[in-house]
Amino acid sequence: MSLELLRDLASWACLLAGGGFCLVGGIGLLRMPDFYTRMHAASVTDTLGAGLILLGLLLQAGFTLIGAKLLMVGLLIFFASPTASHVLARAAMIHGLAPQLADSAEDASSKP
Repeated sequence: MSLELLRDLASWACLLAGGGFCLVGGIGLLRMPDFYTRMHAASVTDTLGAGLILLGLLLQAGFTLIGAKLLMVGLLIFFASPTASHVLARAAMIHGLAPQLADSAEDASSKP
């Protein structure tokens, strides 16, 4: 196998995995019951899904100016997304938005 073929396979693996994480995170945004779980799904999608997509694109771009720009965008997402999620969760808690919990002790005990 040539080095270019290995690079393309790794790139496509990252792109497909990132797309899969984004798809699952989008479904999680629609299916989760409250703000905190939806925010968790969005932050995982934003950090891991977009990070893998950017890594796949970076492998395709190589050591070029485009690759440097993709790396900068990836670093920005890597640091800004978890920080923004933390700030949103903290603001929601300060303003009194409580997480959705089990309605009664019987509901909580019946779940595995």
